[in-house]
Amino acid sequence: MSMPAPLQSRSTTQHQPTQNHLLNALSAEVQQRLFPHLELVEMPLGKVLYESGDVMRYVYFPTNCIVSLLYVMENGSSAEISVVGFDGLIGVSLFMGGESTTSRAIVQSSGFAYRLLGQRMKDEFNRHGELLHLMLRYSQALITQMAQTAVCNRHHSIDQQLCRWLLLSLDRLKDNHLVMTQELIANMLGVRREGVTEAAGRLHKQGVIDYSRGHIVVTNRPKLEQLSCECYDVVKAETDRLLPLCKLAM
Repeated sequence: MSMPAPLQSRSTTQHQPTQNHLLNALSAEVQQRLFPHLELVEMPLGKVLYESGDVMRYVYFPTNCIVSLLYVMENGSSAEISVVGFDGLIGVSLFMGGESTTSRAIVQSSGFAYRLLGQRMKDEFNRHGELLHLMLRYSQALITQMAQTAVCNRHHSIDQQLCRWLLLSLDRLKDNHLVMTQELIANMLGVRREGVTEAAGRLHKQGVIDYSRGHIVVTNRPKLEQLSCECYDVVKAETDRLLPLCKLAM
């Protein structure tokens, strides 16, 4: 009986660095410098990439997973401040000079990512070339998402927050299917689980989503966008404006 192939060799035909929008946007010259040092890693649901205060050793470029950045309070409660998928990377603080961050990075939808040693990322960043400009634009888009999330959590209903969160997550996946428990969604939004259950129930009754045992399928995206607040449109418009080169042909 033959042994299964290693993860790296089994996945090369299924996963490519260019599935990440930022890596895809780089010129062939920069790709040739970085791609040989990328390591494909599995990102299981719930995996914590780093905790608040950890010194970062790697940056991660998701291809088909979603990672949430959470702020965790002293009493253990948490709230999501941003969501990252194949549109971006995890570890902005590393090349911005901070080396660590006050947030927790946790996988909210399983898949794969490419990781790169932080020093190699900083070396390329410090060339003051295209990677620097791309990362600065991405950082501005990320800051916009964080700011709008704070506004949304303060001023909009749980129903609107859930719609915004679902749309942001869908934009970072290849399909309309999310594997996510209501408890985890509640932790992301910083609200009670009962509130998420009621909001999800209302969306189901309106024919927007199907929900069963942690599986969410969006069946009517136009209606979902209609029910969401303006926060989603603000984040999407700014991301599209700042990162036009990062769009992949779907």
